[in-house]
Amino acid sequence: LVRRSPIFRTRMVKLVGTSLAAGALGLLQVWLTAAVISRRREKKVSLGDGGDKDLERRIRGHGNFIETAPMGLILMGLAESQVGAGFRWTTWGLGAMLVVGRCLHGYTFLLPGQWMFGRVGGMMLTLTSLVGLAATNVIVGAQSVL
Repeated sequence: LVRRSPIFRTRMVKLVGTSLAAGALGLLQVWLTAAVISRRREKKVSLGDGGDKDLERRIRGHGNFIETAPMGLILMGLAESQVGAGFRWTTWGLGAMLVVGRCLHGYTFLLPGQWMFGRVGGMMLTLTSLVGLAATNVIVGAQSVL
C-alpha cells in the first residue's frame, strides 16, 4: 500500500480504505440530497421546510450527515496514512463502522415513522468510529513525537 513517487522520490501512501469509505459516503450524500430535493418539489418549498414535518426530517437527516461524515473521513485518512500495516485493518474497521452508522441513521430520517434502532444505532456506530479514529490519531501522533 506504499509506493514510491517517480517525480519526488518520496513514499506515497494509498488510502484504500478511506477511498472506499469516501465513495460510499459520497453516494449516500447524493441519496440524502435527492430525498430533500424530491420532497421540496413535491411540496413546492424552495427555502426552509415550509412547515412540512417530513421535509424537516429529511433536511435534518442530511444536515446531521454533513455534520459528522467529513470529520470521520478526515480522521480516517490521517490515521490510514500514518499507521503500520497491522493497524490498518483497525482503521478500515472503524471506517466501515462510520459508513454503516451513517447509512442506518440517514435511512431512518427518510422513513415516515420513528425507527429508533436505526437512529440510535446509527449514531452509536458513528460516534464510536469517530472516537476510535480520533484516538488512533492521538496515539500515532504521540508515538511520532516521543
